[in-house]
Amino acid sequence: MTYLKWTIRILLLLIVGGFLHYNLPDRDIVRIVNTEVRRVDFGMNSVFWQNSGAGDSVSAINRDVFFIETIRPDGSPLVFRNEDTGWGWPPYFKFDTADLQTQAKNLESTEASPQWVAVRHYGWRSTLISIFPNATSLKPVASPDVRLIPWFNIVFLVILVAILATIWRLWLNFRRARIDPVLEDIDEGVDAAQGRAGAFLDRVFGKRR
Repeated sequence: MTYLKWTIRILLLLIVGGFLHYNLPDRDIVRIVNTEVRRVDFGMNSVFWQNSGAGDSVSAINRDVFFIETIRPDGSPLVFRNEDTGWGWPPYFKFDTADLQTQAKNLESTEASPQWVAVRHYGWRSTLISIFPNATSLKPVASPDVRLIPWFNIVFLVILVAILATIWRLWLNFRRARIDPVLEDIDEGVDAAQGRAGAFLDRVFGKRR
């Protein structure tokens, strides 16, 4: 039973951690090398793509998607998609996909004369199931060594922990005030019933003896 409880707790922790890791913003410093539009046919990975651009008709089969192709400081490639989130989830309220694509095109640079850019994004990159992080903003930076402090994530997680701690404390207070007394009354009632049953059996079997 103990193993089952810990397994459930670990699974819940992994689910919540994965959910937060996917949806919270992150930033990468990269060099933009190309921008393009691709026709994407959605399959089993469709859950990792937005439904459609803000104001566009919804297509469950395929549609054009903006992509921003970049190179990390270590030389490895990193490709971002550039899609509106609109009023949907996650709540980034991004409606400026075309403007962001134009900005990315303007920030393209070469290896000989690099222009480093901090790309704010959410999501994961997986070549196995062909998913890409969604870029939400671009900001030129002086060098790839610029230190980026995730203030939003820090504040968000502090607030989240405070809310969860408050909910847990309220639950404990409610349990001590309402549930524990009821359970104690039930235990006392069961003990009393067992005592009466034992006394009755003693009288019955005592008379027979």
